[in-house]
Amino acid sequence: MAIATKKSVDLLSKYESVIGLEVHVQLLTKTKIFCGCPNIFGSEPNSNVCPVCLGMPGALPVLNEQAVEFAVKASQALNLKVNETSIFSRKNYFYPDLPKGYQISQFDKPLSEHGYIEVTAAEGTKKRIGITRLHMEEDAGKSMHDGFVDSDCKTYVDLNRTGTPLAEIVSEPEISTPEEAYEYLTRLKEIILYTGVSDCNMEEGSLRCDANVSIRPRGQKTLGTKVEIKNVNSFRFVKQALEYEIERQTEVLEDGGTIQQETRLYNPGEGRTYTMRTKERAHDYRYFPEPDLLPLIVDQAKQDAIRATLPELPEAKRQRMIAEYGLTEGDAAMLTATRARADAFESEAKKAKSAKRLANIVISELQGRLKAAGLELEDSPVTMEGARVSADLLEAGTISSKILKELYDHAFEQKVDFPVIYEKEKPQQITDTAEIEKMIDEVLAASPKQVEQYRAGKTTMIGFFVGQVMKASKGKANPAVLNELLVKKLS
Repeated sequence: MAIATKKSVDLLSKYESVIGLEVHVQLLTKTKIFCGCPNIFGSEPNSNVCPVCLGMPGALPVLNEQAVEFAVKASQALNLKVNETSIFSRKNYFYPDLPKGYQISQFDKPLSEHGYIEVTAAEGTKKRIGITRLHMEEDAGKSMHDGFVDSDCKTYVDLNRTGTPLAEIVSEPEISTPEEAYEYLTRLKEIILYTGVSDCNMEEGSLRCDANVSIRPRGQKTLGTKVEIKNVNSFRFVKQALEYEIERQTEVLEDGGTIQQETRLYNPGEGRTYTMRTKERAHDYRYFPEPDLLPLIVDQAKQDAIRATLPELPEAKRQRMIAEYGLTEGDAAMLTATRARADAFESEAKKAKSAKRLANIVISELQGRLKAAGLELEDSPVTMEGARVSADLLEAGTISSKILKELYDHAFEQKVDFPVIYEKEKPQQITDTAEIEKMIDEVLAASPKQVEQYRAGKTTMIGFFVGQVMKASKGKANPAVLNELLVKKLS
């Protein structure tokens, strides 16, 4: 990626970008969409195939009911209107990894339409990005160009992925910046993961994204010529590819050139896009209704039954947890990043002496250490239950915050849960008032100037005295007892 100069920034501010995203989500069914072959990743090449997904003459497709239910569930979670009747069509094109010579997809009558996702746009404002449609289709196979001794002259084809059920989710061209595109994809993935209809594993190809981007002079209503960036395999690379492409198109127009409608590939190593092929148009695919499949009917009763299985979705869960547990927006966002994490927190929050205290410990004691170790919360040696135990001990005054931090350090060093390290080290607080009074007297005697300041009205000095006594007690003085005795002594 070229380094932005003042000139390039000025040029970019002269134009505005218009971005639309097409996301392919593999549905987590046991079998493929039109046959009984296993829908699993990592098998021996060309081992999960049959006459149907290989396109053998006379082999007929049979629609997978679970794939339909998953696609409807995803549609409902994305605020899409599910059509009672949708039609499968043949999308005709030739490619080595498409054995039938066509792909069964949906064209003019998709499963669902007119949805949206809310994202956080510039300056923290909320923006609604429209979703044009979600339609079902089968995946193609996979062409492999690297990793073989004769890769320089041959392409290998693995057809295991052929017939994998996909939900293609097409956004409206309402995304204005690469940052908004990143936010949209993050929210989309989060929602899909909450529904459980896909694992969204980009490394295994369960979620793939194509981006369409054009630019136009600011204030112009008509759209510019769009360019498609194909099969980018991370949200970060989508953002980088869009940044590069916007800058490239800007330079082309400023040099008096015209933008060609084409498909480009992004090379993350070089940080740039390359021409792949000129863009096909819909009529190039010669769509026509799939003659071997009846229209798909999803009546209202079926839609209602599927909606009843929807879990509480991320944004609703965040707002409820903020209200119920007194969390901040940031804390709620972190604790609801995955459904498993949110469920684990809520399960322990209901048992905790203070749900707010539990949240604070997860944020302050777990997150920093996990980030430093390159781990997710789900990989933490201290479980959510262990965090709740530590929060209860702190809330009850059994341990101090200093002891808590030391115990967390030991738990991470030894890779054990908090209750294990607590039982092993069993640190006890000093609650004996006479012993704490003795330490207070010594601190006050050594700090006459600070005592004078406190008694003159500078009550914030109490923090200084607490710190000194805690230092003398090696963090073991009971904070509640210490504060009560200090105030009495100083008064």
